[in-house]
Amino acid sequence: MLRGRSPAKIDEKGRLKVPAAFRALIEQQYGSQLFVTSLDEHQSVRIYPMPVWQEIERKLAALPTTLAARNAFLETVNFNGQVCELDKQGRVLISPYLRESAEIIGEVDVLGMNDYLEVWNHLKCVARRTSKRYSEQDAEALSKFGI
Repeated sequence: MLRGRSPAKIDEKGRLKVPAAFRALIEQQYGSQLFVTSLDEHQSVRIYPMPVWQEIERKLAALPTTLAARNAFLETVNFNGQVCELDKQGRVLISPYLRESAEIIGEVDVLGMNDYLEVWNHLKCVARRTSKRYSEQDAEALSKFGI
């Protein structure tokens, strides 16, 4: 399980050094191939271990090709996405488009989201946490699932 938050930096070539705890788990459980994309290209970047991404693709392939939500999702993730490999130093390249649109430069926060990582510009992440708090409505919605 990928969990917690780790501060990190994007280097001058646009590579994220995946924090050690996340890197070890990803390589051990999933291998080094990743799919890097965004659903909200102006906010954050998602890094999926390839087996996790392939499971999402399998589910999407079972949906009707006429389903508008399916096609919008695929268009978004493929426009923003690229297959990447963790290099020997544990770095992954974030595309120039995503670095610019989501301001993924310098100091970033890497959040473990169970089976994928989310990368946020540090200041945007702090602002989001200030404006979007876990609410009673959130707790009520999750309680229906036993959480």
